[in-house]
Amino acid sequence: MSENQDSNQEVNSPEEFKSIWQQFTAFLHGIFDIQHNTDKTGTIAEIKDNITVKGHTAWILVFSIFVASIGLNVESTAVVIGAMLISPLMGPILGIGLSLGINDIDTFKKSVINFAVMVVIALVTSILFFSIPIFQTVTKEIQARTAPDLRDVFIAIFGGLALIVAISRPKPQTNTVAGVAIATALMPPLCTAGFGIATGRWNFFLGAMYLFIINTVFIALATFIIVRFLHFPFVKYANSSSRKRTARILSFLAILMLVPSSYLFFTLFKQKHFEKNATALINDLKEHQGISFFENENEINAKDKKIILYILGEHVSDKTITKWKNSLNKYGLADAALDVRQNSMNTSAISNKISALEQSLAQNNKFLLTKEETLKEKEQKILQLKQELLRINSSKIPFIEITQDLKNLFPELKAINYATEIHTDFKQIDTIPKIKLIWKDSINTDVKAKNITRIKNWIKDKVTYTNLEVLSE
Repeated sequence: MSENQDSNQEVNSPEEFKSIWQQFTAFLHGIFDIQHNTDKTGTIAEIKDNITVKGHTAWILVFSIFVASIGLNVESTAVVIGAMLISPLMGPILGIGLSLGINDIDTFKKSVINFAVMVVIALVTSILFFSIPIFQTVTKEIQARTAPDLRDVFIAIFGGLALIVAISRPKPQTNTVAGVAIATALMPPLCTAGFGIATGRWNFFLGAMYLFIINTVFIALATFIIVRFLHFPFVKYANSSSRKRTARILSFLAILMLVPSSYLFFTLFKQKHFEKNATALINDLKEHQGISFFENENEINAKDKKIILYILGEHVSDKTITKWKNSLNKYGLADAALDVRQNSMNTSAISNKISALEQSLAQNNKFLLTKEETLKEKEQKILQLKQELLRINSSKIPFIEITQDLKNLFPELKAINYATEIHTDFKQIDTIPKIKLIWKDSINTDVKAKNITRIKNWIKDKVTYTNLEVLSE
């Protein structure tokens, strides 16, 4: 009897396992299923109702752009978030994704036209705001919207997915929609683009528009994917040939959106991977080889696959630099170019000579007490070197040394002028040393401004004279 029971248990155990697995999968399906209880008709109507920009929608857009521009100018994240919450920009973008998913050519045309109108209104508004001189300061919030990376793609994808899923419910999840409006961040890039036009910083404009297009494309793409996944009904046309022609056109547009998006994603992924590997190289040089760098001055250009290192402290030999270049493959940077910029030999070389001579003198004193002439020569040499070191260190402006170092660190410079200006307020007379930087003709204004800040910080490390002024042509 017991043998029969064991046999039955062996027969039933696979069935029991199958039953448990079915229950588990059913449980997971119940949690993550979004096809059930989808309000397709209501979702389509909701998206179509929010596509058009007119009257109050246009004014809300203008006001939200002003709020976002102010937030960027004062570096207030809370103000920028507030602007995103009231912005109507999301409507036409969802309309584009929906129309591609249901083959609705009329909705597609309407969405594209209204999207273009909204972008123009937003740009004009931000240009007007940033045309006021007191609002033309480049803040960290503005700079953060000029260099998109892989994280912006993920924000756009998952933000768009969350938004269309929330809207497709019978009772739209308004809190989720508000959260997505924050995450996708369509407003700040447009404001930054307007800032770039208003101030003539075209690199800001191009970078910000690039970020805006990334958000737009991937939000529309996420909408298209969810619409097709939920099997939204295609628009019916009376003429079958017209339906087929419309389906082909919109299918082509969907592919046209998908292919560049995939390429863009892959490109940003490679750039992020390059930056990660380059950072690992720099950190390794810091931690394991004790190399000191100018803080936040090293440049990693993933697009051109170039790494520029600004070294502070002891001079690194060409042999060591060659060794670094040969090890790039180890960090996954085999096709990268490494540019090392550093100080030329400075007064530390004289200090080393003094130290060596003093040690030699201490040893010779034990054995050469009778050779006074030799000792006097050594003492005189040490005194001369110390005086030379004192002269260099006490000089207010070591011009020759500074110009040589600047030439090595900043090859963009064409020439350097130095003069001392005598100033008086009729109470006392003061001398003000001034250094004027002359750049090569090919260098643009942004590069000049960036390098001037670096040069000023570098000179502070070299010169203790606080009255020095650095000018640029």
